[in-house]
Formats: sequence, C-alpha cells, structure tokens
Amino acid sequence: MNLQSVFSQSDAIGKAVAILLLLMSIASWVVILWKAWMLRRAGGDVVRGVAAFWQAPTLDEAASRVGGFDRGQLVLPLIQATQLPAGDTLAAAGDRAQQLTRTLRDALHAVMGRLQFGQVLLATIGSTAPFVGLLGTVWGIYHALTGIAGSGQISIERVAGPVGEALIMTAAGLAVAIPAVLAYNWFGRVIGRIEAELEGFARDLREMLK
Repeated sequence: MNLQSVFSQSDAIGKAVAILLLLMSIASWVVILWKAWMLRRAGGDVVRGVAAFWQAPTLDEAASRVGGFDRGQLVLPLIQATQLPAGDTLAAAGDRAQQLTRTLRDALHAVMGRLQFGQVLLATIGSTAPFVGLLGTVWGIYHALTGIAGSGQISIERVAGPVGEALIMTAAGLAVAIPAVLAYNWFGRVIGRIEAELEGFARDLREMLK
C-alpha cells in the first residue's frame, strides 16, 4: 500500500490528482528553499546597510557604502527615493515633506513586494492541498467500490485494501500542505521584522531631509 500502487491502479482523474499534488509539493519546496535563503540574507543586509548609512558623512557617500552591503536592493531604493522629481508635474507637487512621503512610500511598497513574493503561493498550497488530497481519496474510494461491486464479490477484505490505499491521497495532501503552512507563518514573521526595520529607516530619512 503506497502512492505508487495507488497511482498505478487509479484512473485518469486519480492520476491527475496525484500529479497535481506532486507539482504543488515541488513548487512549495522550491519557494521555501529560495525564500529561506533570500530572507536570511536580507535580514543581515538590512541591518548592515542601515548601520553603514548612518555612519557615512554625506548622503552620496552613504548610498555608496550601502550599495556594498545591500545585495537584495532593499535599503538602496529608499535612499534613491530621496532624489525628488523635478519639473512641473504632479509628482513634484506639494512641499518637500509631502514629496518625500510619496516617493519613500512607493519605494517601500516596491521593496515589500519583493519580500512578499511567493507568500501567496505558499498560502494557496497550504489551504488547498488537503482538499485536493481529499478529492483523490473520495474518487479513489468511489472507483474502488465501483470495481468491487462490478465483480459481484463483496467482503471486508476486498473493501479494506482499495479503500485504505485511497486514503493515502489524504495523507499526501496533508504532507504537501503542512510544510507550506509552517513556512508561510515563519516567513511572515521574518518579513514583518524586516518591514519594521525598513519602515523605521524610511521614517528617519523623511524626518532628516524634509
């Protein structure tokens, strides 16, 4: 009783469910491994980049120093956003404080969009994989009972085997969903800490330059 036997004995719908779970698992683990590496690097880069900025004598020198630490381009876009738009446009409307608020907000949103990338996929897989596995189980049980009924020989032994094998699909769905949910929650906490650091830095920039 294993996934291989369930796959070989199932029909087209059962095989499609098994393949879908496999693809969801692969996508989930690719995102998990990539985001774990990215966020681990990002957390250190933000701390070092902000520290390098405040130790610099001028804004231009600060941007140069931060560029050496900010491999993920998380702090530098905020510094670059302090270069206010010129010309008679709506982007240049308002006083300096209003323009800084606008440009820093837009830069912060862009940075956070990169940090949040992949979270929706993890949340989707974590919430839907158990139901996909349950669909495979329900269909497998229906397929098994239909075959047993067609054979005209119904006994507990003939029912228990196919039904038990179909239940593996539910376990497979949970095995796909649980890592995705755990990773989503953990990444959310890490992203929250980085976001708080970047928001504080953007607020300090605005207060210093307005």
